[in-house]
Amino acid sequence: MTGEPRQLPLDLPHEPSFAREDFLSAPANAQALRAIDAWPDWAGRMLLLIGPAGSGKSHLGAIWARAAQAVTIEAEALLEASPAELARSKALLIENADRVGAGEANLFHLFNLARESGAYLLLTARGAPDNWGLEKPDLRSRLRLAPVVALGEPDAELARAVLFKLFSDRQLAVEPAVIAYIALRIDRSLGAARAIVEALDREALARGKAVTRSMAALMFKDAEDGG
Repeated sequence: MTGEPRQLPLDLPHEPSFAREDFLSAPANAQALRAIDAWPDWAGRMLLLIGPAGSGKSHLGAIWARAAQAVTIEAEALLEASPAELARSKALLIENADRVGAGEANLFHLFNLARESGAYLLLTARGAPDNWGLEKPDLRSRLRLAPVVALGEPDAELARAVLFKLFSDRQLAVEPAVIAYIALRIDRSLGAARAIVEALDREALARGKAVTRSMAALMFKDAEDGG
């Protein structure tokens, strides 16, 4: 974007809030929220949350991990992890289980150890286990038995609420009319909301101005024109 004096934006840290009170409930995620709140009354002491990127899986996982005092591990890290060590925990959150890759043998071993010890397991993934490319039939069978709750893409009302929260996480005050304008023009996903908020944050810092409708409009135009 050109035409105005720019200042170098500082790469300031901004951490999203994963507090329970900051989770935005909507029809697309209400069933998943109820399932998390139902802990520890889980069938088989296991739950699998599936949904597209940015649908709220990590936020729900963080809420549960805090309540259950769970150990959290990325599935990709299971290849180098010790299942026996992990199974000593009373609860485990395995993030992005669909990316377990070469660690699936350890994941299967962890399932067996957790069942023996009575530990709780929560797994998050972008899709159903049959789409993970797993090679071990026993692991696929075990995952098919796990209760599954799916999160959907947000509706327009939730998109506005999510944008407001993402701007607030970055300590940006944005007019409701600007948020509504953005919500109508982005893909209906939390991933898209994060991307536009990050881009507008950097642009606002570069210009030394607040986020405005014209700033968002110019950014959408740039995107349509190929950058």
